[in-house]
Amino acid sequence: MIYKEFQPDVALSDFVKNYWWFDNSSDQKLDFTILPDGCFDLIVSFNNHQQEEISLTGLWTKQVEISIDPNVQLFGIRFKLLAADYIVQQSVASFCDSEEIKESNFWELDTTLFEDLESVTYKLDKRMLSILNGQKRIDSRKQKLFSLLYQTNGEQTVEDYSKQVFWTSRQINRYFKSRFGVSLKSYCKILKCYASYKHIKKGKLYPERNYFDQSHFIKDLKKVTGNNPTELFENKNDRFLQLTTISEK
Repeated sequence: MIYKEFQPDVALSDFVKNYWWFDNSSDQKLDFTILPDGCFDLIVSFNNHQQEEISLTGLWTKQVEISIDPNVQLFGIRFKLLAADYIVQQSVASFCDSEEIKESNFWELDTTLFEDLESVTYKLDKRMLSILNGQKRIDSRKQKLFSLLYQTNGEQTVEDYSKQVFWTSRQINRYFKSRFGVSLKSYCKILKCYASYKHIKKGKLYPERNYFDQSHFIKDLKKVTGNNPTELFENKNDRFLQLTTISEK
């Protein structure tokens, strides 16, 4: 298995978390559990480096089991949620916990050679920056809200976020459900659980902060990931891909 990540242009930092590449270079099928990470992805799949399909995932709210056949490669753009409005320019609510197949010429990816991945990411940086430059303006409330969510790992209440961005909690929830298929409160749980993965990987099985107690932490973690902290830490057969590849820093 080969897994790599590439960082986007700094001007895209509010919209793109990273690019990633996965290559099952083995002669066996690989099984993984994908855990929610608070993002959605554009994925280009290949068989023996021949492009086959382009798909856009929705937001994952629970774990998903996947199998990757031998000689299959995947290239992905891991989007932050603000990208739905300003880069992808569509709601992803209707395929929450699922995916939508895109046309083969989406963003001219069918004519893109994926031999030099850094060149591919540079080309995609330029395309997405061009899309952003074509926008009239970005809603400052949305930009500030998402900045706060990522800075705090979703640890504040909906009311606290609402007050800081001068946007009513009812309006925020209506926006979240129409664009992403979840409430802000549910999204905050995903972010909090995702923030705990790096601690769990180090063997820290108790919540770092902002959980009332251990049982509350375990309850939320099981709801989002389907597993308790011990099962995630053991990560048998490198089953949990994020825990296998996540940086411990």
